Amino acid sequence: MKKAVFFDIDGTLWDRNMAIPESTKKAIGELKEHGVYTFLNSGRARAFIQNPRLRELDFDGIVSGCGTSVNFRGKELVYHKISPELLDKTLRILKKYDMPVILEGRDFQYVDESDFAGDPFLDMLKAEIGEKLLDISGNFMRWEASKFSVVLNQNGEKALRELSPWYEFLVHEGRVAEGVPKGFSKATGIQAVCEYLNIARENTYAFGDSVNDLSMLRYAGYGIAMGNGSREAKEAADHVTDDIYEDGIYHACRHFALI
Repeated sequence: MKKAVFFDIDGTLWDRNMAIPESTKKAIGELKEHGVYTFLNSGRARAFIQNPRLRELDFDGIVSGCGTSVNFRGKELVYHKISPELLDKTLRILKKYDMPVILEGRDFQYVDESDFAGDPFLDMLKAEIGEKLLDISGNFMRWEASKFSVVLNQNGEKALRELSPWYEFLVHEGRVAEGVPKGFSKATGIQAVCEYLNIARENTYAFGDSVNDLSMLRYAGYGIAMGNGSREAKEAADHVTDDIYEDGIYHACRHFALI
């Protein structure tokens, strides 16, 4: 019987310092030994999944950009690229409301550094992806992006409403919103994997902790929220495991007899 397990990254696989618990590494190794497929399923676009600590876990595939990109053992199953024309319209709307944005794609991410001056996230982004970080204004109409993230301000509600014909928005604590093209989510990423590998939906397991995990927690056969997760994630899940620092992934894999 084929089974697949999908893991969010931030707050699930690793903590704020990008440290992966040894018990999580052990669980993923044992899943592979038992013939269970393992996938990343992240809101991060593919260009932002470069860290060797993730790569060395040797996942079977990566669902990234909230389902806009799906990859299995090097084979691209799904990739949705937002047209340059729609991105141009999106950027003009966000500029009108003075909202800094990061465009996120399979190969590159784009940001105008002046919009994030003094923000430590920019330094982290540079360190993480290096030459894959390009500027928005200097690459006019040459952007390659499948989603974006925007810093909200007092005009946030107006901006998101104006963009709502084209995007679904995942709002994190009222401060940051991810704009995802309509029709894509972490759940559609799982669906694409299931169709390709002929895995029954009821044999899928998803681990997550935050608002952009809700769709996959509800869609998977078993949605598993981390003990450190948000209230919304726990309410959407079928099972709440322990905190990331308390071997939550390992304990849940044992609970469901996956290892």
